[in-house]
This record gives sequence, structure tokens and C-alpha cells, in this order.
Amino acid sequence: MAIRVFSLLIALLLFASPILQVARCQSDKDVAATEVLEGSNLAIVGDDTQVFGDGTLGPALGIDTICVFPKNAARLVPAGEETELLVGLHNEGESTLEVVAIRASLHLPFDHHMFVQNLTLQEFYNASVPVSAQATFPYVFAVSKYLQPGSFDLVGTIVYEIDQQPYQSIFYNGTIEVVEAGGFLSIESVFLVTLGVALIGFLGLWAYGQIQQFSKKTKRSPKVEVGTGTTDANMDEWLEGTAYAQSLSSKSRKRSKR
Repeated sequence: MAIRVFSLLIALLLFASPILQVARCQSDKDVAATEVLEGSNLAIVGDDTQVFGDGTLGPALGIDTICVFPKNAARLVPAGEETELLVGLHNEGESTLEVVAIRASLHLPFDHHMFVQNLTLQEFYNASVPVSAQATFPYVFAVSKYLQPGSFDLVGTIVYEIDQQPYQSIFYNGTIEVVEAGGFLSIESVFLVTLGVALIGFLGLWAYGQIQQFSKKTKRSPKVEVGTGTTDANMDEWLEGTAYAQSLSSKSRKRSKR
């Protein structure tokens, strides 16, 4: 019975555990050499703002992008609260580029066609990156406070112009973990912790029962000792009334007379 309960708990634990996905954003070390662009102005616009381009714009040659979640390597995004990321841009082209805006959207991890939320569109003014220069741009977004905690795919795009020709580059296309606001513990996490504690408890009880059964099998029965006094008394009862008993009685009388 204990083995069946143990197998059932293992199956529930494996079923409830979230599937870990590797985000495709470059590491924090890659942005260490970037410089924060100074003197540029930015404006945060609501979700209903018109999106730049028709969605078919491509990246320009010689433009590299990187992305960093500062002090948030686990990429945990509290629902309803602002989260900041940094977008690094390196211009290895032939002309100065003008950064127009940064935008992002949220999708289901197993199907990007399943749109979840269109995040904040953040516009920039007077934000240029000269040739052979690099700059870092902040992007602040917030997912809906009603969003169910779990894994989602974040797709971030930076829009820029070179010689008045619009382009866009995807700086992030990977997984983020949406958690409940006010803490990093979701309902699923609490359930998994509780299930793990219960599993450890059942394992302890099962091990204790096995030890008890083993000790009972190896326990030896105590030896029964028969005393000489008891044996002699039994022998006297068997010999009572026989010739041997009478001879012993006469001998004991003669010894007493002496």
C-alpha cells in the first residue's frame, strides 16, 4: 500500500511541475560594454497607440541588439507591476540610426499565434546612435494584473530609421515567468512545496514501518531455563511408591540414627 501511495505522489509531482524553458536573451555580460545614451527623450504611450509599420519591417544590415533584465536573472514579472529591461543597440552600419520606439507583446509559449497582451509602446525623441557606436535604452512594461501566473513568451521589438527608412529588430524572443503581485510565490509553487513536504512525510512513515518489520523478524525468542530443583521434584513424584524410593527412605533413616 505504501508503495502505491509513493508512486501516486511521484506522478502528481511530475505532472504539476512547470516545464522549464530556456530564454533566448543574451547574458548580462554582453551588455557590460554598452553605454547609456544621454540627452535623449522618451515618452511612454498607452497600449492603444498606433503601432509603427505594418509588421513586415526587417532589421537593417550591421545592427545588433541585445537584451538584459537588470537584477532579475530569473525573468520574474509580477502581474500588474512595472518591470524594466535594457535594450542594447550596436550600430556597425554605414549611417547614423534614429531610434523611434520600443514595443513588446505577450504570447502563449506553445503557439505565438495565440496573442495574450499588447504591452506598452515606448517612443523616443532625439535618440540617435552614430556609426560604430553603441547605446542602451530602457524599456518599462507591465502585464495585466488579471493575468494568470505562469510561463509566457515575450517578443520585444525596437523600431529605428536609417536615412528616413524604417527598420525593426527583435531584441528579445523568449520566456518570462509571470508571478502574483506582492511576492514570487504563485499558487502552483505553494502546491508543489506542500506536495513535496507530504511526500517526504510519507517516505519517512514508510521507512519507519520497514525498519519495524525488519526488527521483528530478526528478534530472537528468549531461552527457557529449567532449574535443577524443579527437575528433582518431578523425579521424586515419579519414583514415589517404588522399591527404589523405599530403599532410599531406609538409607536416610539409618543415617539419621547414627
